Amino acid sequence: MNPQKFQSFSIKIWEILGAVSIRTKIFGIVLGSTLLLSIGFALQTRLALQEVLEQKSQEQGISIAQDLASSSTDLILVNDLYALHQLLEEVENSFSDVRYAFVLDPEGYVLAHTFGEGFPIELLDINPLTKDEHHSLLALETNEGIVWDVAESIFDGRAGTARVGISSQSMQETLAKLTTQLGLTVLGVLGVSLLAATLLTWILTRPILELVDATLTVGGGDFSVRVQRWANDEIGDLAEAFNQMTMELGRIDEIRAEREKLRRQLIEGMITAQEDERRRIARELHDSTSQSLTSLKVGLRALETICDRPETHHHVVNLRHVLNQTLEEVREMAIQLRPAALDDLGLTAALERYLANWQTQHDINVDCVIHTADSRLPEYVETAVYRIVQESLTNVARHAEATSVSVLVERRTNDVITVIEDDGKGFDESKAKSGSRLGLLGMRERTELLGGKLTIESTPQKGTSLFFRIPIGTNDRVKA
Repeated sequence: MNPQKFQSFSIKIWEILGAVSIRTKIFGIVLGSTLLLSIGFALQTRLALQEVLEQKSQEQGISIAQDLASSSTDLILVNDLYALHQLLEEVENSFSDVRYAFVLDPEGYVLAHTFGEGFPIELLDINPLTKDEHHSLLALETNEGIVWDVAESIFDGRAGTARVGISSQSMQETLAKLTTQLGLTVLGVLGVSLLAATLLTWILTRPILELVDATLTVGGGDFSVRVQRWANDEIGDLAEAFNQMTMELGRIDEIRAEREKLRRQLIEGMITAQEDERRRIARELHDSTSQSLTSLKVGLRALETICDRPETHHHVVNLRHVLNQTLEEVREMAIQLRPAALDDLGLTAALERYLANWQTQHDINVDCVIHTADSRLPEYVETAVYRIVQESLTNVARHAEATSVSVLVERRTNDVITVIEDDGKGFDESKAKSGSRLGLLGMRERTELLGGKLTIESTPQKGTSLFFRIPIGTNDRVKA
C-alpha cells in the first residue's frame, strides 16, 4: 500500500475511533478482547480434542482389527466360516463405533462379513495391504461422515486380511456436545465480561464525566466548583489537582477582579478629572474671558460713536468685527470643551443641540434617534458617548465628504448602544487597525477603558459604519 494512502487511512480510522465515547471504547475493548480470546480458546480446544479423538478412533480401529485378525486365524485354518461369521457379528455388536467387519482370504475373496444386505464390492478395491504391511488405515467419506477403514494382515498375510470400519459419528457427537458447552462457556464469560465492563466503565467514567461538567462550569467563570476524589489512584490525583487548580483560579480571579475594579476607578477618576478641568476652563472662558471681550466690545462701540476721524473710525469698526469673531470662537471653544447642556440637561439634550449646530455648520443632513429613557445615565457614560459621537462627526466633517449622517443612541438593560453611519467615501479598515488614524484610535481606547467594544466597518466609496457599546449599571463602577 502507498505510504501516503496508508497514513490517510490510519488518520481516518483514528478520527472515527477518537469520536467514540470512553464508555463505548471500554465496552468495545473488554467485550472484544473477551470474545476473541474465548472464541480462540474454544476453537483451539475443539481442534485439539478433535485430533485426540481421531487418534483414539484410529488406535481403537487398529486394536479391534488386530484382535479380530488374531481371533480369526484358527477359524480360517480349520475353515470354520460359521464361527468366523459369529466372531464378526460379536465384534460389531461389542463396539458401537464398528460399522462393518469382514475377512478376506489370501486371494482377496470374502470369507465372512457383517453386511446383511450384500457385500459392497467397491470395498475390495480400496485400502489393500502390500506384502510388507501388517496394517493399513484409510479415511472413507460416507453418508454418516468419516469412516476409518482398518486392514490387518492375518498370520502375516498368509491366512488373509481382516478389515474393520470404524465410524467417527460418536466422535462428532462428542465434539458437538463440547462445542455447545464451549459456546455456553463463551456466553457466560461474555456475561461476566459485560458486568466487569459495566463496573469498570462506571468506576472510570463517572469521575471523568464529573470532571468534564466541572470544567465546563469553570469555563463559564464559576471557580467555586469542586469534584469528589473517588479513589487514591491516578484519577483521584487528577481530581485533587483539578480542585487545587480551581482554588488557584478563584484566587487569581479575585485578584483580577480587584485590580479591574481599581483600574476602572482610576480610569473613571481620570476621565472625571479631565472633564472637571475642561468644565473649569470652559467656565473661565465663559465667565471671565467672554465677559472681558464683551466689555471690550462695548468700549469699541462707544469709541466708534465718538470718533470723528474717518480713518480712525474705520480701524475701530474693523477691530470690533475682529473682536466679534474672537468672542464667537471663544464661546465655541467653551462649548467644545464642556457643553453646559451635558451637565444641566443630560446626554439627549446635549447631543440634539450639538447635532443641530453641527448640521448647520457643515451643511450635512443628520438623522438622529436617541432613546435613553427618562433617567440620567452615569456621568462617565454620558461623557464617553458624547465625546465619541463628537470625535466621529469631526472625522466625518474632515475626511468623509458625506452628504448625510445617521446617529442612533439607545439605552438597553446593561448597555448603551451607539451606531453612527455616513454615506461618505469610506477608508481602508487596515489603516484604522494599524493606528494611523489617531481619532479612531482615541475612540477605541476610550471605549475599551470603560469595558466596552468599538467596531468599525468601512469600504472605500461605500461609507462608514461605527458601532460601540458601553456597559452601565455594574456595582464595581464609581458613579459620578
